Amino acid sequence: MSEIDPSGAAVLEAEDITVQFGGLRALSHATITAHSGVITGLIGPNGAGKTTLFNVITGHQNTVTGAVRLGGRDVTRLGVHRRARKGLSRTFQKLEAFNSLSARDNVLVAAEMYGAGTGPARLADDILERVGLADVADITVGTLPTGTARLVELARALAVRPRVLLLDEASSGLTEEETAAVGDLLIQLVAEDDLAVLLVEHDMSFVMNTCSQIHVLDFGQMIAAGSPEEVQGNETVRAAYLGTGS
Repeated sequence: MSEIDPSGAAVLEAEDITVQFGGLRALSHATITAHSGVITGLIGPNGAGKTTLFNVITGHQNTVTGAVRLGGRDVTRLGVHRRARKGLSRTFQKLEAFNSLSARDNVLVAAEMYGAGTGPARLADDILERVGLADVADITVGTLPTGTARLVELARALAVRPRVLLLDEASSGLTEEETAAVGDLLIQLVAEDDLAVLLVEHDMSFVMNTCSQIHVLDFGQMIAAGSPEEVQGNETVRAAYLGTGS
């Protein structure tokens, strides 16, 4: 796992984010950063606001307060597609794939819209090869096992050629073996591409083995941030989430 250079600027900054749904404050002045070459985890109980924060970062959700910066530039007022063109990509908690299309065509959709440099077809095939899906490239996604379909969604997100990749429960529906393989793939991607990954996940073993930095949300507020060891040793986190508080 990569270590964060404290002198280096974060490629993604979501600062002082507050979101209100009627009388419910889903996020309250939450701040999170992600660095190139680093996998950053975002954990917390169900309903803590993790997906809402992802929606703010990607432009799917407006805020009461706060700003989102990508590479130091304010993108708070940009729409979803403009943020994607600037290198921001994501997957979703509920698998979002074009089930009637092949794995290749799912990736090709993103490659044609956002890919640059390499031709879309070649880019799609290169990414499918990289994530280990070349053998199922022509198979309809709706007929694939959940774990394989999630890899298709990841491949499609990579076709944007992102600077920052947001993964919302990437291990959901995966076997233990598949989860370990996704972790190894993410570590490889950040090392080779200098990619920043922000990961929402409930599988604590996956988080602790994959992430270099972890942020913890509880009732819409950031209650801790640090290395896996620091988070595991934080009494507030242990009491609120990890379930090992005294």
